Amino acid sequence: MQESFPNPIEERERVRLEYVALAIELSESNEIFPFPGIDPEGYSKVKAVEEEYPGYGTPIDELIGRFKNEGIKVVMSDDPKKSGTVYILPALSSDIENDNVFPRQLQIVETVDERLKKLILIGRSRV
Repeated sequence: MQESFPNPIEERERVRLEYVALAIELSESNEIFPFPGIDPEGYSKVKAVEEEYPGYGTPIDELIGRFKNEGIKVVMSDDPKKSGTVYILPALSSDIENDNVFPRQLQIVETVDERLKKLILIGRSRV
């Protein structure tokens, strides 16, 4: 009996499509989620980028304050099916360019919505 191994390219595409479909669902629902926090490693990386490129976007500490006050929402890029880029924004923002973090940068805590948790985990697996 011949064992069949998954094709890595097909598996990567399957995961990408699952990620995009879930992100579209969350984005189109306009649901606002409580902010679970930023993963410490993600925070460190964002701070390093801020130091290298000051003024490039909204400072992460300011974003965290807004996330805590407003909650968060899932937003897609202009062409989500093609790019698959997903952003987390403060609930009252529409500024994808300056006010974003990626799902993979969020912490997973007990209270995280299961769909958002899945989005975070898939996002981390795609890096």
